[in-house]
Amino acid sequence: MTSLLPFHWHVFELLAIVAVGVLHRRIVHDARLRRLALYALVSLTAVIAWPIGDVAASVSISVATLQRLVIMLLAAPLLVLSLPTAVLARWTRPASMDYVARLVAHPGAAMALVTVIGTATLSAPAVDWGAHSAAGRDLVLCCVLVAGVLLWLPALSVLPGTRHLSPTARAGYVFVASLVVTSLSFVWIFSRHPLYSALGHQYALLHLTPLLDQQLAGFVAKLGAYVPMWAVSFTIFSRAEDQGLAVEETPLHWADVERQLLRVDRQRAKEQRRRSD
Repeated sequence: MTSLLPFHWHVFELLAIVAVGVLHRRIVHDARLRRLALYALVSLTAVIAWPIGDVAASVSISVATLQRLVIMLLAAPLLVLSLPTAVLARWTRPASMDYVARLVAHPGAAMALVTVIGTATLSAPAVDWGAHSAAGRDLVLCCVLVAGVLLWLPALSVLPGTRHLSPTARAGYVFVASLVVTSLSFVWIFSRHPLYSALGHQYALLHLTPLLDQQLAGFVAKLGAYVPMWAVSFTIFSRAEDQGLAVEETPLHWADVERQLLRVDRQRAKEQRRRSD
């Protein structure tokens, strides 16, 4: 393998992950939340380091699809859940950040952004760029992580002052969002020729032709998204019923009340400035 896929340390990526871990330990003191962050960073390291990261970048689109699924469906939601409400409230307190948070936490906006980012990162130019450039590879993976965070914000309902969905709506959102994650699967399955000219050595390393590797990526995308996301959808709904919660009601937390009061104060201050002008 090392003759076709030389070993790389990926020092920059590993240092970035370590830096995130150190920063998380400085701002989060809860042991359970620290464990969630650790699981997220370990899974992220596993799929971006050698050999999986290198195979995904320059050899196989099916492995690249698996890599992106791990980032979006495992690492991203664990990172979001590892942040306490107080930290998220502080980060989104500025008016500009509050506006952005409300926008991206809307289910429709989140799915639209995930579709655009996910499709763009798996387009032929993006994959070719990542295969020939370490900077391009890192930028694409950062975009995938951002897409994963956006994907889960409406379902996790963790941002203060944003629209919080009822358990039924959350379960429905996750179910529908699973279809968004697999937007290119039909293209890969039914394509009659390989779409990624920069990828090579599929047969030597994986015993797959480029076309078969591409078709396999379509099935990996479908099964890799449907199975975990449908399981999460079912779990959200069933847990709400088991806990005796009203599955059609939207939960409200004190952080949401505080954020709404802050918005009212800002609106009043804005109106007073208008009157004084």
